[in-house]
Amino acid sequence: MMCCKPEGRLAITLFFIVLFLPLMLIGCASASGTYLITGTQREALGAESVVIYTEFPAQYEIIGIVTASSDAGWTEQDSLNYAVAELKRQAAKIGANGVVIENVKETSSGGMLVSGIYVPISAQTVSGKAIYVEPDKNAENPQ
Repeated sequence: MMCCKPEGRLAITLFFIVLFLPLMLIGCASASGTYLITGTQREALGAESVVIYTEFPAQYEIIGIVTASSDAGWTEQDSLNYAVAELKRQAAKIGANGVVIENVKETSSGGMLVSGIYVPISAQTVSGKAIYVEPDKNAENPQ
């Protein structure tokens, strides 16, 4: 005795794929990072105080090298945003208040088979120099 017609089973299978595929992808997504201290480490800061630079400011001190990657996010931009957030966390751990981005790349981190459907996964990786920039005294005490 069958409990469901074949088209009913197909509808149920599609329902679960649509419902659980995004949850499974989010569950597998991650961001990770590392740092290498090459200068003088400072007291840890909050990641929100780390500024992203595309070129070195006039006065700075290099604290180290930071790298982060993420395969989270629905788009490449989302993955890049997660990677940059992790890069800031890594820089903050070693007391940097800035990061000069030196490299951004996309790498394939394989894929996964979900209900017979292959879903490719790519990661965004960013790296740069963790720096400390002395706060501008004039900006803190405007006259």
